[in-house]
Amino acid sequence: MVLAIALGAAAGIVGFAPLVFGLHRVKHMTDAGNLGHMGVLMLCLLFSFVLMFAFAILCINVNRDAALPFVLSEAGALSVTAIVFGVTKLARKS
Repeated sequence: MVLAIALGAAAGIVGFAPLVFGLHRVKHMTDAGNLGHMGVLMLCLLFSFVLMFAFAILCINVNRDAALPFVLSEAGALSVTAIVFGVTKLARKS
């Protein structure tokens, strides 16, 4: 069960990577309108969800008993990573 929690946390952190990529990409887009910026972020959010579901399905296929701890730790790690990212980004601005 500890292995499932650790792998779920790693999958949650990996699931946040497309969102960071999208934010970095939007920052360098100069000639796109609001739809272009939001489109890139929405695609990255969709890819992040696809990654989360793919990891969860993979875990269910490998070990069904560890699916609940894996999915809960994956969602928790994604949330904590997003909060830490937002707080550090806000702290750098001020």
